[in-house]
Parts: sequence; C-alpha cells; structure tokens
Amino acid sequence: MTDIATRCIDIIAKSKSIPADSISLANTFDELNIDSLDKINISFEVEEAFNIEIPDEALSTLRTVGDMVEGVAKLTTAPAHITTP
Repeated sequence: MTDIATRCIDIIAKSKSIPADSISLANTFDELNIDSLDKINISFEVEEAFNIEIPDEALSTLRTVGDMVEGVAKLTTAPAHITTP
C-alpha cells in the first residue's frame, strides 16, 4: 500500500474511531458510515496532511476510499500553478 493510501486510511480511521486495518481501498464511504459532513471533515484533514486543496465538486464524486486515494495522488503530483504579475 502506498504512503498516500496509508495516510488517508489513518485519517478516516481516526475520524470514525475504527481500526485502520479494517479499512481497505475497496470500502465505500457508505460501508464505513461516512456521511456528507464526515466527508467534508475528512477532506479538511486530508488537505492539511498533504498540503493540497480538494475542489468542492470533487467531494461529491468520491464513493470509495480508493477514489479518495486516487484523487489525492493526482493532486499531489499535479504541477503547481505558476502565476505571473
């Protein structure tokens, strides 16, 4: 399992007070009893942990732990936006 997956699972486990080893990438958020408010709180933790910004519209598309890990991986490898004055 990748570092991103491990860290995401740890964040989910901590937020729901469940053992991390009981969570897999295939678990849906419904299976883990994660509602929309939980998902928002978890996304804040993930953003802070990885120093990324998850677009609000992306949250509604996340169905599984694997979806979240894949999204974080994409955001952490995306080139930084360069702004010029």
